[in-house]
Amino acid sequence: MVNSDKPLQWKKDTNASVDLYNDWFMNFAPKAFRDSRIEATKFVEKAFKDTDFLRDITLISLRANPSMLPVLRHSTCPPLAVDRLVGLSGVPKGIITSIEKRQALARNTTPAHLGQIINIIDRLLDRDVFPWIGSPATPDAGDAHRAATVVADRYCGALTNPIIRNAQEVRQLAYIEAWLTARGYKKLASAHGFTAQTMPPGTFSFRMDVPVDQGSLTVKIPVDAVIKPLSAAVTDFPLLVEAKSAGDFANVNKRRKEEAQKFTMLKNTYGEDVRLVLFLCGYFDGAYLGYSAQEGLDWVWEHRVEDFALMGL
Repeated sequence: MVNSDKPLQWKKDTNASVDLYNDWFMNFAPKAFRDSRIEATKFVEKAFKDTDFLRDITLISLRANPSMLPVLRHSTCPPLAVDRLVGLSGVPKGIITSIEKRQALARNTTPAHLGQIINIIDRLLDRDVFPWIGSPATPDAGDAHRAATVVADRYCGALTNPIIRNAQEVRQLAYIEAWLTARGYKKLASAHGFTAQTMPPGTFSFRMDVPVDQGSLTVKIPVDAVIKPLSAAVTDFPLLVEAKSAGDFANVNKRRKEEAQKFTMLKNTYGEDVRLVLFLCGYFDGAYLGYSAQEGLDWVWEHRVEDFALMGL
């Protein structure tokens, strides 16, 4: 163990990690949000085009472009969360979440389901934002773009945490990659064709699916970084790394069981020699660290990335 067995150091590391996260947030999170809003605005403008600026939301348009549903939810007054749309429309939640997550209609979606969704959306459209509804005239391009920006802002506001978390994950993996390549490691162009056991020594891959046994089934669990040490034998199991960032203490303690459960599944399949390490940046306090240490997990702080060397890399 490199850090999990040093509880007297945890508080100091937590403070340094919080400072690092806050510095990143103040300097880079606004840009990540703005970039996402720009892309969301383009998405909203496409939905406007497909529905004649929300004046022609029909079974045909929604069936042809089900991915517009999040846009429609955030075009109402008030904007509708998924569960609120389920409650108002009476459409089974599985159908609506299928559209939201897969951007496609579930097999059991009927015209009646789509009609119920459209009815609620149409009744609640925010006509203050879309004053052209009810008029045959095409809205001014500036007014349409301004309205699209409002909807995009609502949409991104509902997704603020995922947007920030995704941007942090990209940054964390890039930081790991820079540290590894400076020491002679090579990134696999694709994990396809490789397994964790057959990766060549001195290589690494991101977001690799590692198969684990679940009773009579084999399922794949995604791992953020899989690294085969330079000194390892080809058949040695690599170091597995989960990149974790957090902007508050509450959420990490709500979700702290996730890594422990993943670690248990890996050990049940590959034995006690499997190593799963957390790469931490942000608000990870003694409660989270103590639980992780009790479950046999170790970690590397982003502000002290060189600790990876103490883990054999």
